[in-house]
Amino acid sequence: MVKREKNNEKRTALLKATLSLVNNNGFHDAPMSKIAKLTGVSPATIYLYFDSKQDLINQLYVEVKASFCECAFNEYDESLPIKKGFEIIWKNIAHYKFKNIEEAVFLSQCDNTPMIDETSKEEGLKHLQPLIDLWERGKTEKIIKPISSYLLYAYTIYPLAFLMNMQKKDKNQLDENCLENAFQAAWDSIRI
Repeated sequence: MVKREKNNEKRTALLKATLSLVNNNGFHDAPMSKIAKLTGVSPATIYLYFDSKQDLINQLYVEVKASFCECAFNEYDESLPIKKGFEIIWKNIAHYKFKNIEEAVFLSQCDNTPMIDETSKEEGLKHLQPLIDLWERGKTEKIIKPISSYLLYAYTIYPLAFLMNMQKKDKNQLDENCLENAFQAAWDSIRI
């Protein structure tokens, strides 16, 4: 029997189709048959690349999270002062969310669903380690409130999802002035 070789373009197309379906219809209304149809392949072809729908969703999550974090830590240097380092990371995240809306919406959905397994969530969190390390250093230096990293994330990063949704609905434009105000509010919420 001849084993078919995997085509990276097909895998990428499957991931993009899944991203689109999940964002528009939710996790449960993104069956393999719809993913296959959008991609122009047979449903059986999907199983050459992914073991199951769960595997497909988890791999998509890990890849999008890695891309998100690569952007988040662009030009970040851990030797920077706490506020400056946080500002670079925060603004990189903001720019990512507003330039990569589909991926950002997907990640927001992933934050609120049990569809992503714990192994994949832990893999995704590893990519955020430089931010967590910065916050820990800030707590040690008594610059950042000594609260959980989850609370720090909730008060500083998660509001960007709300602002992104408001921009999508044409309720708010995140121009440079708004971005500066949003950053300052985020910083004020966690600094001592």
